[in-house]
Amino acid sequence: MAKKKKDSDFRYNTGETKVPWAAVGENYNAQDLMSIVKFMMDGEGSEYDAAIKAVEDAVFTLDKVSTPPAKLSLDAQVAKAEEMCDEFLNTEGCLFVTNCTAGFEIASKYANLQPGDEVIVPAITFAATMAYPLSIGCKIVFADVDPKTLNMDPADVAKKITDKTRMIIPVHIGGYPVDMDPIMELAAKHNIIVLEDGAHAFGGEYKGKKLGTIGHFGSFSFHEVKNMTSFGEGGILTTTIKEFRPHMKRARFLGADFSKQIKNWLYDVCAIPGKDGSRFVATNFSTTEIQGLGLQLQLQRYPGILAERTRVATYLTQRLSVCDAIQPQDLGNEDIKPTFHLYSVVIDPEKAGGDVQLFKKKLAQKGVTEIAHFGPLYRFEVLKDLGYDEAAIAATCPVTEEVFDRRFTHFPIYGLSKEQIDYMADAILESIDEMQKGI
Repeated sequence: MAKKKKDSDFRYNTGETKVPWAAVGENYNAQDLMSIVKFMMDGEGSEYDAAIKAVEDAVFTLDKVSTPPAKLSLDAQVAKAEEMCDEFLNTEGCLFVTNCTAGFEIASKYANLQPGDEVIVPAITFAATMAYPLSIGCKIVFADVDPKTLNMDPADVAKKITDKTRMIIPVHIGGYPVDMDPIMELAAKHNIIVLEDGAHAFGGEYKGKKLGTIGHFGSFSFHEVKNMTSFGEGGILTTTIKEFRPHMKRARFLGADFSKQIKNWLYDVCAIPGKDGSRFVATNFSTTEIQGLGLQLQLQRYPGILAERTRVATYLTQRLSVCDAIQPQDLGNEDIKPTFHLYSVVIDPEKAGGDVQLFKKKLAQKGVTEIAHFGPLYRFEVLKDLGYDEAAIAATCPVTEEVFDRRFTHFPIYGLSKEQIDYMADAILESIDEMQKGI
């Protein structure tokens, strides 16, 4: 017997009435569900066809005795995912949003960023890090990177702070923690908001604190390529600003305040309080119940995912440490616990007999995928179109120029067989050996 629908949202009459108003418009049916099953579990051949037919028969039987969900977005599954993330991160009031970039926007609006304000980002990261402040006319200032971690160099950040600096966005590249203490000290001294870009860093730690919970805000990504996903997209926003937490959910959904109503209507819409008495208008970053459920399922097995990534990274670092031309991925310590979203390799061009561009060609010839995920942001055309001087910025980021063009790359380490991991390690060492011999 199908369950009776329950009241799921006061705006919609989903209980028993003479004339109901359902929360969901057109429901998905059994055939729709089968399309999703085939998408999620693709295949071909007679055995697959037989298995799909059996599933289809079962789904259509289930369809006769079940009811569709009463809500598809921002309901119990989203709330449960948020609760689980709070427990995992040791936070309060985290917010499940459409993606990591949505979290950046909310944090930036809280900071009351205005045209002409300066925002410091690492020179090497993904374009999303700078997208929102750039879109509203802020000036992006590029901090040089540490040659070993590829993360933002706090010493260079200190040099580039001015009286117009309003935000610093440290990025935990590849899941390796940024040195956050000096960043937070600079922020406190100059009254600057710190937004941690934790796109790669969910579950990593810095001195006993989870990454993304050290700055004023932290935003994580559950995009399809990340350590953990929520059916392809999604993000979590955290904040250490206690007075902002009660406003987080309204910041996600248009400022709607369901605790009060305007005359003859169901709710009110309010501006969201920001830094130093400012106010901002919220837009819509609502997430679906399916995303919420997906996040819950992956979070339940996330400790095992991190453990496997750590195991493979440890093995590769042990294998590659025999070559003094290679700086393999640092594995961290009691204070520094990476997530190993990517496995970083930095080579010494002099000792290796060539730079990383030659190294990449060697690996490609051997069928090994290497991932230089990020380029210097100031080389992108969008910056040139907005009047940024690439050469002038490059001159202020000498380490970035050197490591990107000559020294570093990233490798995938998850979902590979032992044979594939062994082959990758062999190929890396063989490529360096060939370069040294001039082959």
